[in-house]
Amino acid sequence: MIVNGKKYDMESLLKDIDFNAHSFKKVGNLMLTFKEIDILERYYIDYARASSLKDLMIKIREVIEDEEYDEDCIDELDYVLDAISERDYYENTNK
Repeated sequence: MIVNGKKYDMESLLKDIDFNAHSFKKVGNLMLTFKEIDILERYYIDYARASSLKDLMIKIREVIEDEEYDEDCIDELDYVLDAISERDYYENTNK
């Protein structure tokens, strides 16, 4: 396949996709993706002891506020925070 003058091989593109990264895993009473778990573990955030998504969001915000991390680290944690914030909103709205 050629896109914008550049040739792409569909087989190699599909081979590079990590389909499991966005699969969910139950951790205690939380559902987290493998990608979220990987990021949380990288920054030593104890997600397994979080009692709720809100509790986990507090733990993530505490790490984000720490000035020790560079912008790339903060971006990864913001990604996780946004994802679980949205999930928490939809799980707890209109109950």
